[in-house]
Amino acid sequence: MVSTLHPRPFRVFAGSSSHELGNQIAAHLGVHLGDSLLSTFADGETRFEIRENVRGLDVYIVQSTSFPVNHNLMELLVMCDAFRRASVRSVCAVLPYYGYSRQDRKPAPRTPITARLVADLIEAAGFDRLISVDLHAGQIQGFFSFPVDHLFSMNTLFQGIREDLKDKELTVVSPDAGGTERARVMAKNFQCPLAIVDKRREAPNKAKAMNLIGDVKGRVALLVDDMIDTAGTLVQASTLLKEQGATEVWVAASHGVFSGPALERLEDKSIDHVVVTDTIPLKEGFKKLSKLRVVTVAPLIAETILRIQRNDSVSALLE
Repeated sequence: MVSTLHPRPFRVFAGSSSHELGNQIAAHLGVHLGDSLLSTFADGETRFEIRENVRGLDVYIVQSTSFPVNHNLMELLVMCDAFRRASVRSVCAVLPYYGYSRQDRKPAPRTPITARLVADLIEAAGFDRLISVDLHAGQIQGFFSFPVDHLFSMNTLFQGIREDLKDKELTVVSPDAGGTERARVMAKNFQCPLAIVDKRREAPNKAKAMNLIGDVKGRVALLVDDMIDTAGTLVQASTLLKEQGATEVWVAASHGVFSGPALERLEDKSIDHVVVTDTIPLKEGFKKLSKLRVVTVAPLIAETILRIQRNDSVSALLE
């Protein structure tokens, strides 16, 4: 899968939220993670120092803007400023998880479009390119005036669960109408039927599952979503699927945001297995959740970096 042409010189660095993933990406690329110091001053200000020569190099900064979102976002911006002042050739933000991506439009009068604000901040800091995984809405790419590589984790998730589900009567389920295209990709991979949960959202982080469009009776249901936040939607959807006759409920999601009561809810008996990628590092309590499995996006991101450095097609990687 990895290209063989010689790439332009580059280095990979990681922020505090993605140090482990950054190490894995560097390992797949056959390089060491860049040497730097990232800490905070006594008053909480971010401190960053590059401890090697990066003049003339292409630099990739791996940093998920996950919890604590504002701190990690500021780290990303400070790191970019340091590299710009160190005379690098270019700086690419690798955001496995793009924080604020759900605020991509005005849902009500007098509200911000914060996903666009974050895009403006990233551009103003001096970045030349963005790599991200499963943006909440694909049109966020249009918030940037420079190239954006929007990667998809469905094939990574598929590879992580294929052996467990390949011999089962399976139905892939989208937890809402907006995620139908994502679920369709997974259903195509498994060559199985697709179902949709019709839900009504009453307030942020609150949703009520209403009806099921499709059939799961006597079948394993695989719920596919872009992220798990408080897990309220998933518990309601999985309960509905069990009521409709599903024998097991698997959940596959790109981003394990895992906020608030998510741990308690994922322990609910209506959910049998949960699979997420490592775009966001697991919080301590979730590491002990036996039904939870994590698959890595490091090979996908590493190959994307190589293709960029070799001027190969990135879109061909996503076909």
